[in-house]
Amino acid sequence: MITLKNVTLRRSAKVLLDNVTATINPGEKVGLVGRNGAGKSTLFALFNRTLHEDGGDFFIPAQWRMAQVAQNMPETSESATEFVLAGDTRLTELRAQLAAAEAADDGMAIAHAYTDLADAGDYDAVARAQALILGLGFKSGELDSPVDSFSGGWRMRLQLARALMCPSDLLLLDEPTNHLDLDALVWLESWLKGYAGTMIVISHDREFLDAVTNVTLHIEHAKLVRYGANYSKFEEMRALQMEQQQAAFSKQQDKIAHLQKFIDRFKAKASKAKQAQSRVKALERMEKVAPLLAEAEFTFKFKEPGHIPNPMMSIDNASFGYVAEEDDAAPPKVILAGVSKSVMAGQRIGILGANGQGKSTFVKTVAHDMKPLAGQIIEGKGLRIGYFAQQELDVLRPQDTPLEHMIRLAKEMGADAKQPSREQDLRSYLGTFNFTGDMVKQAVGTMSGGEKARLVLAMMVWQRPNLLLLDEPTNHLDLATREALAMALNEFEGTLMLVSHDRALLRSVCDEFWLVGRGVVGPFDGDLDDYQRYLLDEAKRLREVAKTAEAETARAAVSAPTPAASAPPVVAAAPSPAAAPPAAAATAQADGREQRKLGAQARQQLAEKTRPLKRELERIDARLAALARERQALEDRLTEPLAPADIAECGRKLKAGADETAELEETWLDVSSELESLQSEAAQA
Repeated sequence: MITLKNVTLRRSAKVLLDNVTATINPGEKVGLVGRNGAGKSTLFALFNRTLHEDGGDFFIPAQWRMAQVAQNMPETSESATEFVLAGDTRLTELRAQLAAAEAADDGMAIAHAYTDLADAGDYDAVARAQALILGLGFKSGELDSPVDSFSGGWRMRLQLARALMCPSDLLLLDEPTNHLDLDALVWLESWLKGYAGTMIVISHDREFLDAVTNVTLHIEHAKLVRYGANYSKFEEMRALQMEQQQAAFSKQQDKIAHLQKFIDRFKAKASKAKQAQSRVKALERMEKVAPLLAEAEFTFKFKEPGHIPNPMMSIDNASFGYVAEEDDAAPPKVILAGVSKSVMAGQRIGILGANGQGKSTFVKTVAHDMKPLAGQIIEGKGLRIGYFAQQELDVLRPQDTPLEHMIRLAKEMGADAKQPSREQDLRSYLGTFNFTGDMVKQAVGTMSGGEKARLVLAMMVWQRPNLLLLDEPTNHLDLATREALAMALNEFEGTLMLVSHDRALLRSVCDEFWLVGRGVVGPFDGDLDDYQRYLLDEAKRLREVAKTAEAETARAAVSAPTPAASAPPVVAAAPSPAAAPPAAAATAQADGREQRKLGAQARQQLAEKTRPLKRELERIDARLAALARERQALEDRLTEPLAPADIAECGRKLKAGADETAELEETWLDVSSELESLQSEAAQA
């Protein structure tokens, strides 16, 4: 087990953990939670031994194998399969040992290496690596693509697959869901549920934590508290504790009273019925998450839009996709076609779809980042879009500061802003989003993901949009800030379109769902549980399609006509004797007999040439099967107690068998090529 006894951890002069004690038992699945900066990553550094305790005693079993996701961006021309396969460090080490033993002609070492490789699962290692890659959203055609050919987010998925490939007793995962779509997230949950070792995970996705953890460690005020439950249960238990703190309880009651006053005032007024219902939902949510909101880094709300057109926009027979930048002459790549949808005032739409189906392309086109390839998008008069891009730097400039971003935004909007836009006003506004002091003059490129996300939110709120387009807005937000965002979205009185793998956020703020998939956009009649089942069915369907395609390719290769199996072309084209004129009938029959005779002679000659080749292939197949049986017998024998001389002899035999197998496989390929060449020549004759 892992134990911390009176442990103190510091970063520079700041004490992050002060005299804490905790235990993690073998096989437990632990969620590590706390505010940003509370010390979660520092504690991870203690677990992986890159950091040592400043006080107290920390113990982790020395024999435990550890796996974690590397945070660096991989730069290599290795194929995706090779890169992930290398994550099995034990297998890599054993293969190196075998190569060294063979080079030294050390029979005993060869024997041990073969036995260890069998125990390490060498026989199915490639299949396991590729299953991880495909599960995380890659296509089968990308298995052999070089790592360098993928974008940053996809390379980080390969890093995750590489960590999962590594056999381990302790698995450390720091925000593993950040670069995943919902379909890959569902697969990852399923995989982690079957993980047999001890796991510690940092995540800001409450439903993910609920699905894969059974213990929660909470860092707060330099203390570490263990809860024997998943995240939702932890939250309830902690809420009970916080209710005893009068200050937090009073703050919660003030919020409840404010929302209830609005509900009571407007619940019977038709024009405000939807907004009143939104506050009812916000109230229900607040009662559950108030303990977190009480310590959130910041809270905010969207100002009421000045004007809400209805419909907000109409999409008429539009096609969505992109034009290849590297080849202007190439035809555009159409991802979605024939889309006709209307977005009405007050709609709260969750956009669902498996990875690569076009969700982000759809949102980017609506947000004016891309143009429709066909059809048109008609916007309502006065439409004002607030856009949160999946990659924050799509809407931010790395070299500019938060203040420069706000000044530029104020200039672009001019009189339409209808807000104070002096520099001091903008500084004060940024302060409400936790950009205080010198932070307003810090280059955005040097900021954390969470800080960039807050700046995008600040710019959105300042514009007073009536349509929010949010593409994965929670990727870098902690749990408390996610709850603050959910609360603000629930109170937002405009229209919302949301793409997110955060199921808690989708459940909280969306009233309906659209499904992007198979080239179209349509309504999804179901909830998120139905959607998860749809994703599993869709993954199964795609696997079946791939299997069918492979089977058809194999059948086409096997069923290609050979001279021995088909009549010569001349015979097939000859006119029927019964249909020929009487004078020509005898000639036709004679020609037919001659052609059949020639065909028979050709087949006889081909058979004489190919017969020894086929016999050679049969002999090689039989010998390869015998060698495989001998190898299995030797490996089985090595599992028994043997004298050193016998072990060495087994090793030498394994080496000899491997060499003979390699030679036979080369010969098999040469003979097969010669046989195919003869058959091809005969077919063309």
